[in-house]
Amino acid sequence: MTTTTLAADAAAVPVRRTTRRSRDIPLAVWIYGSIAGLLVLLGVVGPWLVGDVTTNVLSQRLLPPGSAGHLLGTDGQGRDVLARLVAGARPSMVSGILPVLISTALGSAIGILAAMAPGWVHSLVMRTLDVLYAFPAVLLAIAIAAAMGPGTTTTVVSLSVVLVPPIARIAETETMRLKGLDFMESAAASGAGILAIAYRQVLANVLPTLLVYATSLVGLALVFAGGMSFLGLGVAPPHPEWGQMINEQRQNMYTAPMTALVPALVIFGASLVFNQLGDALRDLLDVRRKGR
Repeated sequence: MTTTTLAADAAAVPVRRTTRRSRDIPLAVWIYGSIAGLLVLLGVVGPWLVGDVTTNVLSQRLLPPGSAGHLLGTDGQGRDVLARLVAGARPSMVSGILPVLISTALGSAIGILAAMAPGWVHSLVMRTLDVLYAFPAVLLAIAIAAAMGPGTTTTVVSLSVVLVPPIARIAETETMRLKGLDFMESAAASGAGILAIAYRQVLANVLPTLLVYATSLVGLALVFAGGMSFLGLGVAPPHPEWGQMINEQRQNMYTAPMTALVPALVIFGASLVFNQLGDALRDLLDVRRKGR
């Protein structure tokens, strides 16, 4: 058999692709990812879709769901509940997603660099974070928000501070697991610095775990943000935000319970979507499943 024949036979053998195709992505990722994307999109365009939702129309107060022109009824000030839910999606999504993005960036950098640093630096950084981690998250967020005053910025800052320690702990744990592997020792032997190794070697291996955990934290942040708005530490009325809508309508719980129940259910539903998305991403990125 000639060399030309061997080359032709080799060229005829199909090359097996190892890249992940869209059909390999679980249905749960598509479903929950699409719903989460719609929630984010609603947060972007929501206020433009419904216009003014702050004007009181007392002649139409507490209309029941299904009333003409008011699918979910009206609240105690005669404002359309559905329109306020749509308009309130923006501050709610900002308060739920932005703190997670900020804390993930800060926490992953702190955790990775702490694990790569000398022993005493590692201990100092992690023990400092443990002090914050020891406080109940809700109480710490409320304390920070109370010191800063109400507003969306306050919610974002307080939740970002609260979420940094757990993310840093996960990043540090994953980095410590990687430190003893051959490719890390080879990178160190080649003379690469800590920053170069952290960026080129560690981040790519830690990122999937952080992505899954951060996605699930969005649901927690939405609940925390809603609770802070309920306590008057979030968006100030009359501008809508889901938690603030519950706070405004709590006096109507016995006469028109849907005015407060609907935004509570929306917060619960949005939180559940992001939690389920995190679980679905965990299954998708699971190394053991990839090897099957």
